Amino acid sequence: MYYIVETPKTFDQAAKDLAAAVTSHGFGVLHIHDLGATLRGKGIDFAEDCQVFEVCNPGQAAQMLATDMRLNMALPCRISVFTEKGTTKIGLIKPGPMLSALSDNAELVQVAQAVEEKTIQMVDAAI
Repeated sequence: MYYIVETPKTFDQAAKDLAAAVTSHGFGVLHIHDLGATLRGKGIDFAEDCQVFEVCNPGQAAQMLATDMRLNMALPCRISVFTEKGTTKIGLIKPGPMLSALSDNAELVQVAQAVEEKTIQMVDAAI
């Protein structure tokens, strides 16, 4: 269900490289949630870094929503860059298994599989 890889890069470099990989694979970065900074800003003692990238391919998103509008709650895709005990990691929840739990529409499963392949390529390009 998860795809997580370790990278020897720093957190900042991995985040920068992921942003470039998203664009080069035909997706866009809609927003980056800096969870680590948000938690620390709320007074929480949180030592790790974590940025969640919301990424989207408009054509594929529109296709999914045209078939089943309820899937808006599963969009956009999220890819995270995070640290865990000094190691930088990049990961995602695979869209294929997630969508299979939400819909049995064969067309949507194919779209989810294509998105999964692209998002894994993005992660691999950033490591």
